[in-house]
Amino acid sequence: MRTSKSVKNPKKQRKMLFNAPAHKRHKLMAAPLSPELLAQKGVKALPVHKGDSVRVTRGDHKGFEGKISRIDLKRYRLYIEGLTREKVDGSTVFVALHPSKVMIRNLNLDDKLRKAVLERKKPIIKKAAKDAKKTAAPKKVKEAKPAAEPETTTVSEKAAKVEEPIAEKKPAAKSKTSQAEGGT
Repeated sequence: MRTSKSVKNPKKQRKMLFNAPAHKRHKLMAAPLSPELLAQKGVKALPVHKGDSVRVTRGDHKGFEGKISRIDLKRYRLYIEGLTREKVDGSTVFVALHPSKVMIRNLNLDDKLRKAVLERKKPIIKKAAKDAKKTAAPKKVKEAKPAAEPETTTVSEKAAKVEEPIAEKKPAAKSKTSQAEGGT
């Protein structure tokens, strides 16, 4: 039995991806922000734009930094200035990368709408601060009572404590069978 929920039909996922309209494709072209930008802007990820500075985090070109020169929404790929390879015929072409393989190092904030998106998104820092307040607040913990001092009672005193409840018991009423045998 599987513990995690699995995709029942991957064909539907691929169909959704390749038949997505432009406004949904744009959202799918999101890349994570660097830790410095995360601390500054309070946003984890944003869709990539032409002019953003990015660093490649995976693959053969890991560690390469440059500006995005072109974005291909049809193929879900982006192209970075300076990241090229030479073809067999001698011509050079840009290397296509998926946005999940890069990390945004510097944002291009020329677009007013993008600034509005940053302001509109809820900063993660505030959420983290709320969580920190919850964990930092002292929890009401029941204090353990100090252990009782060991009693210094003798064996005879213990025996007396045990005998007391027995002595307090009332004698049991005679049953009908015992009365018949006793002759009363």
